[in-house]
Amino acid sequence: AGVRELLVISQDTSAYGVDCKYQTDFWNGRPLKTKMQALCEALAELGIWVRLHYVYPYPHVDKVIPLMAEGKILPYLDIPFQHASYDILRAMKRPAATENTLARIAQWRAACPELTIRSTFIVGFPGETDAHFNELLDFLDAAQLDRVGCFKYSPVAGASANALPNPVDESVKEERWARFMEKQQAISAARLQQKIGSEQTVLVDGIDTERDCLVARSQADAPEIDGLVYVEADGEFSPGDLIDVRITHADDYDLYAAMVDR
Repeated sequence: AGVRELLVISQDTSAYGVDCKYQTDFWNGRPLKTKMQALCEALAELGIWVRLHYVYPYPHVDKVIPLMAEGKILPYLDIPFQHASYDILRAMKRPAATENTLARIAQWRAACPELTIRSTFIVGFPGETDAHFNELLDFLDAAQLDRVGCFKYSPVAGASANALPNPVDESVKEERWARFMEKQQAISAARLQQKIGSEQTVLVDGIDTERDCLVARSQADAPEIDGLVYVEADGEFSPGDLIDVRITHADDYDLYAAMVDR
């Protein structure tokens, strides 16, 4: 079947070209600037699913959203927000502009309604108070992210955060993690419910012999970290096949579908 999907992953994909000062190089005999937009435009020519991971909400990311709206690359962004509190983000040495981030998310979704946003967060970072954590929960309500993972902070050898004051008790970390996941699970489930009745092109990953169905992924689902689409289907299919389905129902994390007759 050849290559069907390309996952673009780096420490900061949105910073592509910074290290070489956005110099121009040649690809397929033509000049190409080492900028994120140019990279996405070139990858779009491959005619496969291109999925962007570890992208930060910088203004120049706005320029790749039209490519997603036009179906040239997948309408999917993996953005590691990590937290929503200004104080905690500053302590993490990360950009701290939650209001700007929410405005940018709204702008992206207006331009590309099919956009899926996944993210990861950390609870229990040193110095995180109840007020900081509540800011994070408020952000989840406002952002309505599609796919989210959450981790409890734990010290890492050599990390500067180890020296920060006011470590959070383990029991508090556990309680905050559970509250976070409960809230986000409800948000993710509600967003999946909105897909019922829609037609989607999915990528077959394999066959579930126990369920007697195909196991696939939609454009909104990165391999191994997001959900699955279970498809009732007759006929022979192989991993890598792209098929059209209609979503029939959903649970908290996965979709269920039937083949569309063409």
